[in-house]
Amino acid sequence: MISDIKYEVVRPSGILDGTQANKLRNEINERLKKESEVVLIDLKDVTFIDSSGLGALVSSLKMVRTKGGKLFICSINDQIRMLFELTSMDRVFKVYKDEDNFKLEEFPGLKSYE
Repeated sequence: MISDIKYEVVRPSGILDGTQANKLRNEINERLKKESEVVLIDLKDVTFIDSSGLGALVSSLKMVRTKGGKLFICSINDQIRMLFELTSMDRVFKVYKDEDNFKLEEFPGLKSYE
């Protein structure tokens, strides 16, 4: 049932590098402890992702899947989109334009979730 699904949003900001990568993994892990079934990473405030940041996204995906959940990404800028395309991460992650589009597609019958 849709109302039973728990989803959490993680909103990193700035440069997603080695330092921020650990913070991101910890935040995802905290969401999973709350038994969230769906995690959305909103990248609208991220300006750049390096290889450590990309690795953190992949390891976060693995963590979520191990717990039987789903991970999605939204609000990527053009540079991050290009990085995802060059590294084929656009085939690994389901990427949405923004959080509203995510909710419309993943929770179509939901009027308000927050």
